[in-house]
Amino acid sequence: MKPTEIQFQVYGQTLAALRWEGEGEPILALHGWLDNAASFLPLAEHLGRPLVALDFSGHGHSEHRPDEAATHLVDHVRDVRAVADQLGWGRFTLMGHSMGAGVACLFSAACPEYVSRLVLIEGLGPPTTQPEEVASTLRKALDDMNAHASKRKPVYADIADAIEARTRGFGGLSHEASALLVERGVVPVSGGWTWRSDSRLRLTSSLRLTEQQVEGFLRAIEAPVCLVMGGQGMGGSGMFEHRLEWLNRVEVVRLPGRHHLHMESPADVASSIHRFLCAEPPL
Repeated sequence: MKPTEIQFQVYGQTLAALRWEGEGEPILALHGWLDNAASFLPLAEHLGRPLVALDFSGHGHSEHRPDEAATHLVDHVRDVRAVADQLGWGRFTLMGHSMGAGVACLFSAACPEYVSRLVLIEGLGPPTTQPEEVASTLRKALDDMNAHASKRKPVYADIADAIEARTRGFGGLSHEASALLVERGVVPVSGGWTWRSDSRLRLTSSLRLTEQQVEGFLRAIEAPVCLVMGGQGMGGSGMFEHRLEWLNRVEVVRLPGRHHLHMESPADVASSIHRFLCAEPPL
């Protein structure tokens, strides 16, 4: 079943999303950095549940934050709550990939009454900055902001060139998966095509959490967690292993695949999610 386009009015912005109908508890899905809602097209076909995949602000078909406003990861958490309230779902399954998994962890910790189960794909909490690096990181962010006005997005003469460029993005991506993201992620301009996404998303983050703060968030998550990791992705590197002990209830699924395994091996990922969602309901 093809999804329908829906929109939300959130803090003065229009946020876009894709919606699938189905049976069972609904799923709110959050994509990764510089991806968009199309990230969940392959997976949704195998899940058969009500699902809304959100385009984060500055991504996909959603509006960008105002020019005079800085962009921060935690602002997405506020947006997710507003979207959840407008959907009127009450409790739901929250699913996130990569950056979306980080946002999902923060939301689940801060607003546990919304989330019955948490599905994380190639992500467990947000990235962090060491305390001794916060000052230099902020300075780099300030310098990036000052230089941003003089920079221009790349223009691709043919959409196939944009697809090829996206396959070389973080973690690598198949041509088929890249084409799905590019179809929703580019806009025609003079001379060809360029990215819809807010170019400020590529700037250095002005202030990240510390690892100790991330621990506090993960320990506050009440919902049972399913973490799906790809052997050739970030999970395969072992970077999340030390954070697993901070979760109260977690099921870890390790599958062959790269960072976007939910797009490249959707049937296998969906099967693992099905087992998790069909397990004994949480107390």
